[in-house]
Amino acid sequence: MKNVIGLKVNEKDNVAVVFSENLEKNTDIEIRDHKGNSEMLTLKSDIPFGHKVAIVPIKKGTPITKYGEEIGVATMDIVVGEHVHIHNLDSQRSRGDKN
Repeated sequence: MKNVIGLKVNEKDNVAVVFSENLEKNTDIEIRDHKGNSEMLTLKSDIPFGHKVAIVPIKKGTPITKYGEEIGVATMDIVVGEHVHIHNLDSQRSRGDKN
């Protein structure tokens, strides 16, 4: 089995970035943090390289935090192991209507 890694950069993060090519649903991956801790989780959906995976349950309306920064808000409940992207995240970056 190849080593499949996700990285949680900041302790505030509720998502990790996946560093393996095109992972399929039900793949077990190792999530590592900046302190060297790791935990395993099972993907609930397919996730492309460089995309985000939920590492804790995220309720609708909760900020999505990546690299210690809020990057958007969950538009629906997101379970651990689910792909976090435009289908369930309202981005707050570069929005001209959000001054």
